[in-house]
Amino acid sequence: MAKILIAGCGYVGCELAKLLLAQNHTVYAIRRHVSDLPLGVKALALDLTTLQARDLPTDVDYVFYLAAADESSEQAYYQAYQTGLANLLNCLQEAKLQPKRIVFSSSTAVYAQMQEEWVDESSKTTPKDFNGKILLAAEQLLLQSNFASVVVRFGGIYGPGRERLIQQVASGKAKLSLNDGYTNRIHVMDCAKVLLHLMRLESPETIYLAVDHEPVLKNEVMLWLASRLKTQLNQMEAIHPQEQALRSNKRCSNQRLLASGYRFVYPSFREGYADLLQRYS
Repeated sequence: MAKILIAGCGYVGCELAKLLLAQNHTVYAIRRHVSDLPLGVKALALDLTTLQARDLPTDVDYVFYLAAADESSEQAYYQAYQTGLANLLNCLQEAKLQPKRIVFSSSTAVYAQMQEEWVDESSKTTPKDFNGKILLAAEQLLLQSNFASVVVRFGGIYGPGRERLIQQVASGKAKLSLNDGYTNRIHVMDCAKVLLHLMRLESPETIYLAVDHEPVLKNEVMLWLASRLKTQLNQMEAIHPQEQALRSNKRCSNQRLLASGYRFVYPSFREGYADLLQRYS
C-alpha cells in the first residue's frame, strides 16, 4: 500500500482521502484546521505557505496538491497556488523526498475562450483574469520542476454541500440570463475518482481536462432543475451591462481523460443533480 500526502485537504481532498483509506493506503493531509478530516487520516495541522521540510512524513509515494484560495482575491490565489506550491516543492527537495508523482488541481479558468469554442489540453491558454493567470503559472512551476507531475484542469465542481444553485431555483430567486453561456461541470465524486485514476496510471499525460460529458448552457441546467422542483424562473433584466457579462462560454472536451480509461460516475449534470435532489428533498 502507498503512502500518500494530500496538500490542501478540503472539499475534493476529503473525498479522495476516503477512497484512498478504503483501499488501505496511508493518507497524510495538510490543512490548517483538521477537525473535519475523515477518520483515519494522519492530520498535519499546518499552513502550506509556512510548511517546513521537517514537518513532512519521512516517506511519500504520491502527492496531491489540492489547495484552494480562501477568497476570490489575487492575493489569496497567489498564496494558495504560487507561494504554497513553491514552498512544498522546496520542502520535498530539502527533505530528499522523491514521490512517484505529484498531481496538481488546476482549473478550466486557464482558458480565455469565450465564443462557444471547444477546448482541449492542446488549446491555447491566454487567461485574462488573475485567477487563470496564477493557476497557469503554478502549472508551469510544477511541470518545470524535477518531479514527475500531472496537472488536472477541473470544471465547476458541485456535489453534496454545494447545492446553492438548487437552493436558488427552489426559492424562486434564480433567474434566466438574457446572455447565456456554456458551463462545464464535474461532480465531486468524479473529481476524487479522477485523481485516484491518474495516480494509478502507469504513464499518464502531463495535463488532463476533467469535466463531464456535456458542456451545457446555464439556463438549461436551471430549467431542468425548475421542472423537477416545480418552480418558475423569471428572465433576468439587463439593467447594467456588467450584470450580463459572461463568466463562461466555452465547451471543454474530456476525450483525453476518457481515452486513459476513466469512466464517469455522473456523466452529465442530470445524473449528478438528480442524486443531489434526492438528498436535498
